[in-house]
Amino acid sequence: MLAAAPVVAAAYLLGSVSFAVVVSRAFGLPDPHEYGSGNPGATNVLRTGHRKAALLTLLGDGLKGFVAVFLAQLAAAKLGLPAWTVPGAALAVFLGHLFPVFHGFRGGKGVATGAGIVFALHWPLGLALTLLWLTMAFGFKISSLAALTAAVLMPLGMFYVQGPTLTAWAMVPIALLLFWRHKENIRQLLQGKERSIGR
Repeated sequence: MLAAAPVVAAAYLLGSVSFAVVVSRAFGLPDPHEYGSGNPGATNVLRTGHRKAALLTLLGDGLKGFVAVFLAQLAAAKLGLPAWTVPGAALAVFLGHLFPVFHGFRGGKGVATGAGIVFALHWPLGLALTLLWLTMAFGFKISSLAALTAAVLMPLGMFYVQGPTLTAWAMVPIALLLFWRHKENIRQLLQGKERSIGR
């Protein structure tokens, strides 16, 4: 059982790399904690008007979720690690993004990282949720509304394609954490004051 612990720990450390901060520093942009929503994520970086930085942030945060889970799958299969290794790594990389040890535990909301996790676990579901997010985000121009809708459907979709596996159950706390991290967005949505994409 302890053999899986290094895999899960490595997933957390990978998740702790905040690409919003790293990319902003590379492009000489302000700290994403200090403007807009204060969230170190692609949507907030886009508020600087630097689309390339926002795209790199999105890709980086998504890829770390994918890579952590994909490597955990390889390690579990090759080393015969316990069944909780992959769902443990999925939850760990997500928690790393939300509470990054390298950035004072001030992390993002987890939308891109969550998407990367789903792509690694079941890419057709990941693609379907991404298309849903894009449709809603560009249709309503509100990123949080699209993210919350995808968060509801993510565990439901995983239960549908995998059944009641540990991996599917791991999507439940991830979805709940997504809602928790969007609590201020939910309040703004209810008041009709939520910021639109690019604003």
